[in-house]
Amino acid sequence: MHGWEAAVEAQIRSAQERGEFDNLPGAGKPIPGRDLPYDESWWIKSFLEREALPSDLLLPTPLQLRRKIEQLPDEVRDLPTEDSVRALVAALNAEIMAWLRTPTGPRVVVRPVNADDTVRRWRADRERAARERVGASAVAESGPIPPRARRRRWRLPWRRR
Repeated sequence: MHGWEAAVEAQIRSAQERGEFDNLPGAGKPIPGRDLPYDESWWIKSFLEREALPSDLLLPTPLQLRRKIEQLPDEVRDLPTEDSVRALVAALNAEIMAWLRTPTGPRVVVRPVNADDTVRRWRADRERAARERVGASAVAESGPIPPRARRRRWRLPWRRR
């Protein structure tokens, strides 16, 4: 061995004798992903999994914006006021306009969101949810609906069907 390799091996051996490699996390366990084929982005995937980050972060900016536009109805559904809905749409439109000024990534059509249409859908969803709550409470107040009594059909023994 060369001089520096022998020195490194000596340090490793002395650390093993002192027990510094005992009780390490993962000791005695197989290396994760060892039997899988090689993946160039294994470290990115493991980082996203370890940190519990959404995989949307890997998408280019226009696709992230399209995803935000698709998820907008679900996001505004729980907002309490119309002003908060308009503020969320305004923030999203500001992101879209910033990207449109200096587009990067693939050429994907991304248009600003119409705040009035979003508010209209938000109101309709809230009204429908309120009607469902009122209908459910009315059914709960009236009590359970008794099952219909089944009528027995009597056949006279001498009559055929």
